[in-house]
Amino acid sequence: MQPYELTLSAAADLIRARRLSPVELADSVLERVEEVEPRLGAYVTVTAEHTRRAAREAGKDIAAGRYRGPLHGIPMGLKDLIDAAGMATSASSRVRADHRAHADSTVAARLSAAGAVLVGKTHTHEFAYGLTTPQTSNAWDRDRVAGGSSGGSAVAVAAGAATFALGTDTGGSIRVPAALNGVVGLKPTYGLVPRHGVTSLSWSLDHVGPITRTVEDAGLVLDALAGHDPRDPASLTTPPADYRPTEGTDLSGLRIGVPRTWYFDHVDAEVEAAVRSAIDRLRSLGARLVDVEIPMTRYIQATQWGLMVPEATAYHESTLRTVPELYQADVRILLEAGELMPAGDYLRAQRSRTLMRQEWASMLREVDLIAAPTLPATAVQAGQETITWADGTVEGVSDAYVRLSAPANITGVPSLSVPVGHDTGGLPIGMQLLGRPLGERLLLRVGHAYEQTRPARELAPAA
Repeated sequence: MQPYELTLSAAADLIRARRLSPVELADSVLERVEEVEPRLGAYVTVTAEHTRRAAREAGKDIAAGRYRGPLHGIPMGLKDLIDAAGMATSASSRVRADHRAHADSTVAARLSAAGAVLVGKTHTHEFAYGLTTPQTSNAWDRDRVAGGSSGGSAVAVAAGAATFALGTDTGGSIRVPAALNGVVGLKPTYGLVPRHGVTSLSWSLDHVGPITRTVEDAGLVLDALAGHDPRDPASLTTPPADYRPTEGTDLSGLRIGVPRTWYFDHVDAEVEAAVRSAIDRLRSLGARLVDVEIPMTRYIQATQWGLMVPEATAYHESTLRTVPELYQADVRILLEAGELMPAGDYLRAQRSRTLMRQEWASMLREVDLIAAPTLPATAVQAGQETITWADGTVEGVSDAYVRLSAPANITGVPSLSVPVGHDTGGLPIGMQLLGRPLGERLLLRVGHAYEQTRPARELAPAA
């Protein structure tokens, strides 16, 4: 096994035991980047010189007994919405071509303090306003979409071009590409991870979280990210917990909600079969399955778009009027649509969200968490605009991909996407676990228990 193939936790154990140096790991990852990047396009920029320098410093610190913890010396990618001092934050857009960050974002500063080593900035759908990341190819099939908007981060992790990465999630943008590329994606509780220094899409829906190869790794990264920052008005003051999941697979006494509605409507048969099999695996570990009715389903997508569209347009108001030609056509159309949305519609979406949060809180008092598909379908062909379901219904790809992930953004509850297999074409399938606010420890425990019962996963072939 090459060092770039190691999970974060495995690499950390070897580094702590002085059996692997951060320089060896960084060199291996950078060689992997050179190998796969021409085919995948995961990175906006690769900071090879900085990466090697930071790895050498990490090695010196560890040799001197100044080990900072499991992220020390671990190579990472940052979605190109996240500021890192001295580097461009382009948001994969010509609008931000000349922007350079003067300081670290909160999350970049925390990862740096933990000793993580930056490999580069990863592609996003322009300003995170989309669910395919067209610059980047799926790690399992280069002719298919990577998912978005954190497509570059997910593909880099899936292909071994980063040991972990950060993404952002406004309507599913961590979990969508994680599921499509066979890796783990965690959208934390709204406000748990500060967003200071992160380019916004929709401030009341935006989240920052990790993309990793295992659930355990996601917990290790969340440990470094979580905690209050007064510079983010939505930042929670609740003290963070220890998020690394404990060993063991006993889920006795746990009540897992299985939706009767919404999450299994218009879902590919192979996706449904894989997810239901995974849910049965949780039952075999001792969990009790409970049917649940997802509340207010007819309002979910209207509420998501009703919040996101006007907030995104407000953020881009100045540049949309001064340099509209610099936006990609799909993003510009959405931003212009936001200028036409009546204030009353936005206020109705706010009221709908309040009611939805209350209804979800009531539902989650009856069960400990919910298990469902992350997405209704695997990765579509690049350029494909619609999906036709078995009953003849035609749905836009973006609507299909956001449909099952949006409720966690509207309500702010945590959601974890875990790989649960592949379809007959070899494309990854994800299962989504949703919990109560600040319920990350339980989600990670359940995801880790499931993961321990499955054979070890290989990296994507990056063909």
